[in-house]
Amino acid sequence: MPHTILSDKMNRLNNTEILEKLKSKFGTEILFSEEPFGLLTIYIEKQIIKDMLQYLYQETHLGFQFLTDLCGIHDPSQVNAELGVVYHLQNMRTNTRIRIKSFTALSNPKFPTVTDIFKTANWMERETYDFFGIIFEGHPNLKRILNMDDMVDFPLRKEFPLEDQTRLDKDDKMFGR
Repeated sequence: MPHTILSDKMNRLNNTEILEKLKSKFGTEILFSEEPFGLLTIYIEKQIIKDMLQYLYQETHLGFQFLTDLCGIHDPSQVNAELGVVYHLQNMRTNTRIRIKSFTALSNPKFPTVTDIFKTANWMERETYDFFGIIFEGHPNLKRILNMDDMVDFPLRKEFPLEDQTRLDKDDKMFGR
């Protein structure tokens, strides 16, 4: 067994190899890629998220079968791409990690669920919905997970007020304002 683990580490995937495999499969649907701090980051259209993650999971040479994180992004300065979802994947055999990013307009905050590929996506998608209002179509139980059910705002969006404007007990002089 240790020999197998050692040989897997010696056969660690490199970013160029991963990207070339993905480009040969998805072509122009990959918008662009970068490698901040050596982490391969691939930007894609949201229409291919499910197909790409399924391919990364099932392709035996790639083997990205662990979703370490899924989170939302809100950047109001990006017109027609204000909301995004970031997927962090890991190949546990070779300890290789990649990041997939996709963006959409605030007016259409829908992404496909990946709970059928990664069971760990269940709560991560619920949390992303709860804080960013991103709707994961096909999710088995998409409802708030940490905030109150009757909350109408999404607190990690930039338009959410940082302070309660109705409080009368606050004195701005005490806070240097």
